[in-house]
Amino acid sequence: MSRGLRTGRTTGTCAAAAAMAGVRFLLTGETVASVDAPLPPGGALTVPVERIEPEDGAVRVTVVKDGGDDPDATHGHEIQAVVRVEPGDGPLGVVLAGGRGVGRATLPGLPVAVGEPAINPDPRRQIEAAVRLAAQGLTSGRVTVTIEVPEGETIARATMNPRLGIVGGISILGTQGIVKPYSHASWKATIEEGLSVARAQGLDRAVMTTGRRSERLYLDARPDTPETALIQAADFFEFAMNAAADHGFTRAAWSLFFGKLVKQAQGLPYTHAGTHPVDFALLADRCLEAGCDPAHAPAVRAANTARQVLDLLADDPGRPALIALLAGHAKRAAETFSGNRVAVEYLVFDFDGARLFGD
Repeated sequence: MSRGLRTGRTTGTCAAAAAMAGVRFLLTGETVASVDAPLPPGGALTVPVERIEPEDGAVRVTVVKDGGDDPDATHGHEIQAVVRVEPGDGPLGVVLAGGRGVGRATLPGLPVAVGEPAINPDPRRQIEAAVRLAAQGLTSGRVTVTIEVPEGETIARATMNPRLGIVGGISILGTQGIVKPYSHASWKATIEEGLSVARAQGLDRAVMTTGRRSERLYLDARPDTPETALIQAADFFEFAMNAAADHGFTRAAWSLFFGKLVKQAQGLPYTHAGTHPVDFALLADRCLEAGCDPAHAPAVRAANTARQVLDLLADDPGRPALIALLAGHAKRAAETFSGNRVAVEYLVFDFDGARLFGD
């Protein structure tokens, strides 16, 4: 019997839990092993507390990020809250700051204003809610919470934050507070943020790539492309096109390899190999339609990979026509996914990086 996939907790939930434990320690002296952190949609999640360390009138609380069965770059790293409670008149105030390892926004178009720490709106509200829960009975004064991520600057290099204009560390994220395995919420959010930043820069043309290599090949072909136009959309074909249209883009380009082109030409909304395979029977039919040697059709139908098909057709005079045919089908699918609001073009590369299609 297969084991169910394990959910995880977002960086926002880790920060909220750390803040909550810090307030409780300062108000009661209690060193808790876990807290029930509030979640943005409602409810709570029990979060283990790694360390509670008093320091100079404040307390530093550490929670370890756990991505469950869908780990990301922050999985296993420490998220900290440095909490200080100060007396004062008037109603209780909560001040949230970003410290070491938390990025800072430098470009417009992000969910936070330029100059602000990259703590997104839902986690901000979540952290404040956690603080107020822990501070029940405290009616005045101020609670200051500074979120820190000791390895944040290093972790951020493996994320899209530098491209998005978030410098100095990671973002504190999470609209739901929990990480649902393979929901792809964080990747989709990154696509949305990239598109938003590009539009805020005045761009009306987005360049969708399937990863770093296809991005690099596109830049080699078109070196004048603004960096903010580049969106690593990965396998999210339908989502990326719909999001581009929703953000007001009128033009887009896809830079990809032959295998992804074949899948996009099938009209697949999501092109990951694990769930959406190549339809080799359809590909064989399209080879015939493009004028490839009919003798190759049985081998195409029996192929295991798109690369195998491309190699098989290496000397077939119909291969360029096949690639153009596939690009046409992919273009129609892309434009359909955008609600026919975005005009799309393609640059297609072979698996060694040679350009197969596109000016």
